[in-house]
Amino acid sequence: MSPSDEFSRWRPHPWHGLETGLHPPERVHAYIEITPFDLMKYEIDKTTGYLRVDRPQRSSSLPPALYGFIPRTYCGDQVASLCEGAEEGDGDPLDICVLSERPISRSEVILNARVVGGLQTIDHGQIDDKIIAVLEKDDFLDVAKDISDLPVILIERLRHYFATYKMIPGESSPVSIGQTYGCEHAFQVVTASMEDYAKKYSHS
Repeated sequence: MSPSDEFSRWRPHPWHGLETGLHPPERVHAYIEITPFDLMKYEIDKTTGYLRVDRPQRSSSLPPALYGFIPRTYCGDQVASLCEGAEEGDGDPLDICVLSERPISRSEVILNARVVGGLQTIDHGQIDDKIIAVLEKDDFLDVAKDISDLPVILIERLRHYFATYKMIPGESSPVSIGQTYGCEHAFQVVTASMEDYAKKYSHS
């Protein structure tokens, strides 16, 4: 059977039915839930695999990058152990932000991404790191091998967005943004999330 003859008879669950990537932890698949044009916060429904409306974006700040998750990853004890101050993992797939010079306006797409770094993020005491990646074969950004190769303003926008996207006027934000880290630590986080997934779902 040729590769073109192979197909899924039913739609795979985006979290559990898709592959983690071509060569993880460096090259991964990203399932996109939110685009930089979305005024709503969408999130995968863990039971059905369909995209669910979570909430309207409260502030005027829009997502500065494509935002989704890496399939077959899980933020558990292994991921939490890499972040001082984190009490536990958040029990979700590992989040990923993908930078692309050409705008992608559709969500619920799968793309190939190359990991270059990440943001250490704690939400209500739970580790909620955001992996930062670039779209593979992007004519402008594919030269970036590490987060230090990206324009500083892009990272500032990501830090500001995640520091404020859950903020409610008159209340302190439940999200704290720690260090920005490069590709080597990001590879450790992705690997740890794959190990957490295997431990969590190996008997499913």
